[in-house]
Amino acid sequence: MTADTTTSTESQPFQAEVAQLLHLMVHSVYSETDIFLRELISNASDACDRLRYEAIAVPDLIADGAPPQIRIKPDKTANTLSVIDSGIGMDRQELIDNLGTIARSGTKSFLSRLTEAKDGAGLIGQFGVGFYAAFMVAERIVVTSRRAGTDQVWVWSSSGGSGFEIAPAGEEEATRLTRGTEIVLHLKEDAKKYLESYEIERIVGAYSDNIQFPIFLVPEEGEPRQINSASALWQRPKSELTAEDYKGAYKAIAGAFDEPAMTLHYRAEGRQSYAVLLFAPSTKPFDLFEPQRKGRVKLYVRRVFIADDADILPAYLRFIRGVIDSEDLPLNISREMLQNNPQLAQIRKAVTGRVITELENLGEKEPEAFAKIWDAFGPVIKEGIWEDFERREKLLALSRFTTTAGEKRSLKQYVENLKTNQTEIYYLVGDSIERLKSNPKLESATARGIEVLLLTDPVDAFWTAAPLDFGGKPLKSLSQGDVDFGLIPLVEEKPEDKDQPAADEAATIAVIKDTLGDRVSDVRASQRLTSSASCLVAGGDARDRALERLLAQQNRGGITKPILEVNMRHPLVAAISQAKAEAADLSFLLLEQAQILDGELPDDPAGFAGRLNRLVLRGMAKDSGG
Repeated sequence: MTADTTTSTESQPFQAEVAQLLHLMVHSVYSETDIFLRELISNASDACDRLRYEAIAVPDLIADGAPPQIRIKPDKTANTLSVIDSGIGMDRQELIDNLGTIARSGTKSFLSRLTEAKDGAGLIGQFGVGFYAAFMVAERIVVTSRRAGTDQVWVWSSSGGSGFEIAPAGEEEATRLTRGTEIVLHLKEDAKKYLESYEIERIVGAYSDNIQFPIFLVPEEGEPRQINSASALWQRPKSELTAEDYKGAYKAIAGAFDEPAMTLHYRAEGRQSYAVLLFAPSTKPFDLFEPQRKGRVKLYVRRVFIADDADILPAYLRFIRGVIDSEDLPLNISREMLQNNPQLAQIRKAVTGRVITELENLGEKEPEAFAKIWDAFGPVIKEGIWEDFERREKLLALSRFTTTAGEKRSLKQYVENLKTNQTEIYYLVGDSIERLKSNPKLESATARGIEVLLLTDPVDAFWTAAPLDFGGKPLKSLSQGDVDFGLIPLVEEKPEDKDQPAADEAATIAVIKDTLGDRVSDVRASQRLTSSASCLVAGGDARDRALERLLAQQNRGGITKPILEVNMRHPLVAAISQAKAEAADLSFLLLEQAQILDGELPDDPAGFAGRLNRLVLRGMAKDSGG
């Protein structure tokens, strides 16, 4: 590594987001300050992991034979708490990059969430900004670090203001630190409790017991002693572990404060040997909808950390947190090789199938726990219906829907509830449940007691575009193509359904087509409507209208001309073939009210208002005998 020739103390400003973050930390936005120690230990553990990983290629990095470890040293006389690791360490530029900037796309989102949260302790670990949590308890922080394999030792210091100082270490610091990082917190007056051994042990036991490296407490008097179990919990038999053990492991591995809604722990033997410990959170991680859609399952090889985003699970399971520890992968596998390694491909396939099966079992045996997962991650899981053809049927079975019959309905329940002569599963895509429930396209289905899936997540417009069926029943949109419920009996046949005379279909449609011209692709009599006058649908070969609107908003396609369906028994439609002066206004009104009911604005709002006013005034004039 190139030696840095800077020898004097240099002051630098913090990145704007860091300065804003430190302001929040210094002014104690949290009621739970214990988080700072968990975060510093987690960072120290990461440094030890990185040392072991880099030492695979460069064994000289650990030529001294000293195993990576973490030490916590309270000093009541100096009022300082030190967290020291013998990990990879940092050079001058790494100290500036890691402690002076936050190179994460989620930083601004974090700051926004932080200012809104009543108590944001659970957010810190999720957003990767845990070091700054130390300013909740420290009025000044001094970081001394030596990058493994180098002679340079650097000191970074800050009081949490607008910037920091960085300088070469003195002879004493350079002699004391042979490798790794020492973080010295000069504690605030109200944080002296963290100098007590029992407080340190309590926090380590609660949050960091499963850290793989030994954590030693170095008291002011007496010998250092290890205060964590330092075991790879996923390698231990399930029979030895309790629910509390798993909760602690989840919080340590995922950096989370919620409780896992599902835990999956097993060991695979055979062609591949690996241990799996995975968790489904009960609340959404902050980065769930980031464009990269990165997973957060950590990959180990024989207890050596390799990567924390190896894409072991497909993107639609990116909310899963945990560890996979392989006995067979090569230790020197690079991140580039991970994507094409056939052994890892087999692990991916097997673990993905196991996770989906576990979710299925949870849905059947513990519906309340599964409901937490579905409420938080349902839209993400549904991405797989579009992307994962091999598991499409399973993901459809796993999915839960709000329908006209209730909430959290499965397709298995839907199929069991099919009406006589019903051969399709019907759905409607829209912006909100309330708007969908009032959509006129539901009318004929409702009259026959047909259950309809009401889909409101943005992803619903995409996965429903695939050719889908469940249990041999194709999924059919009520906004697309022809719909014929003629063979399905009405729940209650009303006399007016037969007594209301139908309009002259040919003459009425001819007038509407002539009036609307190329504003619609066709006009036809509707089988969907029973009480409303009109609705808009897409042709059988066209995209569903909800998908078209979504793509148009993203500049990924235009809007095709819709089909206008009219209810031939509606008085407004019946009046068109007989009216002369009002025929054009009535025809436009059929189109424009259908657009409004679909959540769109009329093409010409001023023209719509004028037509509506004219029709109202004519009706008033007739009522008054004018």
